[in-house]
Amino acid sequence: MSRDKKRAKKAVIFDCDGVLFDSKASNISYYNHLLLKFGLPPLREEDVEFIHMHTADECIKYLFKDSPFLAMALEYRWNMPLDEFIAQMKMEVGLVDLLRELKPRYYLAIATNRSNSLPEVLSYFKLTEYFDKVVSALDVKNPKPDPECIEKILEHFGLSKDDVVYIGDSKLDEETAFNARIKFIAYKNNSLKADFYANSTREIGDYIKSHF
Repeated sequence: MSRDKKRAKKAVIFDCDGVLFDSKASNISYYNHLLLKFGLPPLREEDVEFIHMHTADECIKYLFKDSPFLAMALEYRWNMPLDEFIAQMKMEVGLVDLLRELKPRYYLAIATNRSNSLPEVLSYFKLTEYFDKVVSALDVKNPKPDPECIEKILEHFGLSKDDVVYIGDSKLDEETAFNARIKFIAYKNNSLKADFYANSTREIGDYIKSHF
């Protein structure tokens, strides 16, 4: 019997930033690099939450909306070397153990507003092999909180909405799960509306094994 047939017909879907990785410092460095490139002041404190959740294009349009450099910044970001920013990301403690534990029983997927950097991120941290389906902002017409990313994953595996759970850390993730009408685990953010609250990868694994 193939490995796929041994699996439960369910899927665990992860957000990337804030769930798989602590990427706040990396994202701040990335967008400050862009701003400095065009002689603009660095991020303000109120900008940080926005850049943590939205697509790169959305963030650049937000940060450069009042400058004459918007088009140039949008073009430049495709040619930026990413190694130094990826190296600043910190993989969640226990993540590999969690993925190894879940992999034999569940389909594993990513639904994220991260875009062209995602393959490099997964390769750098040697995580590519664990995920059966990855949907980034480049794979949808409408990024989160639109449910298109979740719907693509459901379609790919032939699953119903009752057969998936989404793990996220932000209001945008909460809204995505609500719009897709699927179960939601809030990660390290008890202010969100969720079916379960987890503060470690171990808590995610224990909940999924016992409730899903």
